[in-house]
Amino acid sequence: MNETIYLLKAHRSIRKFTDQPVNQETVRELISAGQCAATSSFIQACTVIQVDDQQTRDLLCDYAAGQLYVKEAPVFLVFCADMQRHRLACSMHDAPMLSGFTEQFITATVDCALFAQNVLIGAESLGLGGCYIGAIRNRIAEVDELLGLPELVYPLFGMCLGYPAQNPETKPRLPVDVVLKRGRYDDSGDRASITDYDESVRNYYRTRTGGAKNDSWSEQISEMLVKEARPHMLSYLQAKGYLLK
Repeated sequence: MNETIYLLKAHRSIRKFTDQPVNQETVRELISAGQCAATSSFIQACTVIQVDDQQTRDLLCDYAAGQLYVKEAPVFLVFCADMQRHRLACSMHDAPMLSGFTEQFITATVDCALFAQNVLIGAESLGLGGCYIGAIRNRIAEVDELLGLPELVYPLFGMCLGYPAQNPETKPRLPVDVVLKRGRYDDSGDRASITDYDESVRNYYRTRTGGAKNDSWSEQISEMLVKEARPHMLSYLQAKGYLLK
């Protein structure tokens, strides 16, 4: 296993940070690394907003279910899927842009996620740690207004970055044989594999919490997916000019 694969497999979400600041030039280098991720048809549909103002950070913490590391992390970034600059590019050539297509939503969202993963991996390679904050979508309209986002720009997730003040274990992932299929989709062996995996997850939580948490993966999923999943997102995205056709 080479150093790159070792780094990828060593990923942990970091939610506690030291007071050591992150140099702004480092942030810029990480964003530059993010720009080098694959991009669909060269659309480059990601904009990153670095939030430094403490009052704004406090509000974002509130909007993201009170996760304190949103306001405490040395760096907080908001990754936005952005097709507004493409409208600008079309206007530069007197070409009326056709928007609202579901495919545009997919490509912009995927572009943004790939960009962000490059940023996080780059940060980890420098000894930093971080975690994604999907909870900004809990109150996405308020986040949108706070950050002044125009039409065709929506906040996908936040990211906390800083020097780790904790050293959590890596969380076990699903067995490769559950995820990797060859030739066609065949899940005939997945139930048995997931049952074994559930015990690995239980052991992880027992160790991490001193026995206070004893959930399995399938239990977590079954509890999560019987609840509505941010039903406000469709109307919000349509109001932003996405998912119209």
